[in-house]
Amino acid sequence: MKIKTFKILSSALLLSATLVSCEDFLDKEPPSYVIPEDYYRSDDQIQAIANGFYTSVAPSTLGAFSDGATDIQTGMYADGKYAEGQWKVGMGNSNWDWGTIRSVNYSLNTTLDRYAKGEIKGSARNIEQYIGELYFFRAYRYYSMLRNWGDLPILTEALPDDEAALVAACKRRPRNEVARFIIANLDTARTYLKDNFDPMRNRVSRDVATLVKSRVALFEGSWLKYFKGTPFVPNGEGWPGKAKDYNAGYEYPSGSVDSESEYFFRIAAESAEEIAEKYKGVLTQNTGIVPQEEGDVNPYFYMFGAVDMSVYPDILMWRAYDKSKEVVHSSEVGVQFGNWGVGVTRNGVERFVMQDGKPWYAQHDGYTYDDSTIGSIREYTDPRLSIFLKEPGQKNVFKNMDASVTHAVPVEPYPNILNGNGDKGYSTGYSLRKGGTFDKALCENLYSYNGAISFRATEALLTYMEAEYQLTGNINSGRILEYWKAVRTAAGFSGDAVDPMTTIAATDFSKEKSDWASYSAGEQLTDPVMYNIRRERCCELLGEGLRSYDLARWRSYDQMMDEPYHVEGFRFWNSPMQEWYDPKSLVSDGSSSANVSSPELSEYLRPYEKNMTSGNLYRNGYTWKMAHYLQPMPIRQFLLTAPDHASVELSPLYQNPYWPTTADMPAEK
Repeated sequence: MKIKTFKILSSALLLSATLVSCEDFLDKEPPSYVIPEDYYRSDDQIQAIANGFYTSVAPSTLGAFSDGATDIQTGMYADGKYAEGQWKVGMGNSNWDWGTIRSVNYSLNTTLDRYAKGEIKGSARNIEQYIGELYFFRAYRYYSMLRNWGDLPILTEALPDDEAALVAACKRRPRNEVARFIIANLDTARTYLKDNFDPMRNRVSRDVATLVKSRVALFEGSWLKYFKGTPFVPNGEGWPGKAKDYNAGYEYPSGSVDSESEYFFRIAAESAEEIAEKYKGVLTQNTGIVPQEEGDVNPYFYMFGAVDMSVYPDILMWRAYDKSKEVVHSSEVGVQFGNWGVGVTRNGVERFVMQDGKPWYAQHDGYTYDDSTIGSIREYTDPRLSIFLKEPGQKNVFKNMDASVTHAVPVEPYPNILNGNGDKGYSTGYSLRKGGTFDKALCENLYSYNGAISFRATEALLTYMEAEYQLTGNINSGRILEYWKAVRTAAGFSGDAVDPMTTIAATDFSKEKSDWASYSAGEQLTDPVMYNIRRERCCELLGEGLRSYDLARWRSYDQMMDEPYHVEGFRFWNSPMQEWYDPKSLVSDGSSSANVSSPELSEYLRPYEKNMTSGNLYRNGYTWKMAHYLQPMPIRQFLLTAPDHASVELSPLYQNPYWPTTADMPAEK
């Protein structure tokens, strides 16, 4: 989508704002009261309606700061879901917001009706493209809600302002049926969306819908497999849907939870293969060069921060910005400093294999893994980490050096781990330049205008690898090895390192315990193929915002219910990096004034264990509750849908597993 679609001041955007003004399911003013009768009459009006959903629904990743609060990236402040009793049921929850779905439903149904009657003027090709986009937006919004809530009402109409009709529509459908509904919407979208409709690839395309179809199917197939038998899937022990709506038991469309999981994995593999086959030969290549002057060539590096991303064929969709139109952001400032305080963790660094394709702890020819400095890590590591991990002394900018801006840092300094400021501090000591441009002109605060990736084709290759292996358990099945080698070749590996068998043969699970992805349902994996498929996905997509969703669908948080997890950053104590800091400035006594963690805890910096007083809820590490895999339903929704508007138990809704139905209470388990 070109930048003009993000700054529309037309009636379409105003209408959209009106439609989503209320947050609660039962409080929506019927859109027929506010939509002008003469709207939805021309292709440009339908386009304007579709444009309005791009900023609220379509995703994008600015920089590489989006995997915070996981095991591979973490911010200046810990997430409350990892502390005992901090996440509580609320009276309201802004995430339980049906405004976008209601708006899309009204827009989609009105457009379909008038198009069928021949009442919309303009190009049929254009109108059908925008119809496809509306189907996509409904699917993508539902996918977001599926991740948050699991079982959901399935709505295809903008409901009338009638309480009985609204309450009846609140009935939650099993999550797998919601996932099927999402996939059906994406399939319909694919019938309308056009190839090459937007050469800049700023709009949703058929390929984008196909990629998202594979993503949704992989998510649901994994969830059903790893949560089988729990209250988080239909017919699992204690599933709340049975108590409300399925007293005789739920019947899966495919016959069983195992068959349903297989159904989704098959869709994931087939859809991913469609995209992978189209793009496997044009993946952007990593030359291994960290640009330090004009003329240094590395397309893979520059792809993530380009102003014009249309030149990269494997970027399926991206968001454009334009300083002249004041449609801007500030991600480049984050790259100049510590990624807005979102640092890569020790685990995030150790997930990457070395340049020979073997994990860090394996035997290597000619070198031994050394994390005593950032430079020693970069020297022999995975080419992706080598180019993106920032090292003191590197240039941060060398283009447009005459630009008058105040937030450029010409040379990367020692990580400012003593700065508690989330804007410019370094939470772990490790930070990335993924998404960087080396352009000083882009470093003006709130005035960056490089693009943001929404979807990359490489994800399809990774999805196929995982889904196909889930179906067959055979690394030689289908195109698993072919796609794996294609990803590694594009990543910059060569020789034996391109072959994933090199990594698989050298994997030692006893050395992988810090990786949450090495666990499912509280047990560490025993299959090195599956584990290394997860590893490859982590390394290729680092910082792009998919890690938390992957960890949830793999059920990778369970082990923290029994053993707290200690987040660590770089190796600070007893390393040359300790000498970067004035000893007089270091306070490691565990007091509320401490600015580094004690060497008695670990040689590695523990960002949440500097203060070891009772006021620090994370001083003993991260913990987890099973309930936290889904969000708690807000109490207000139970009251709104109860016949007497007072008795929670009379509502047709049900609470998510292990969350109470009393406000301001934490999870029970």
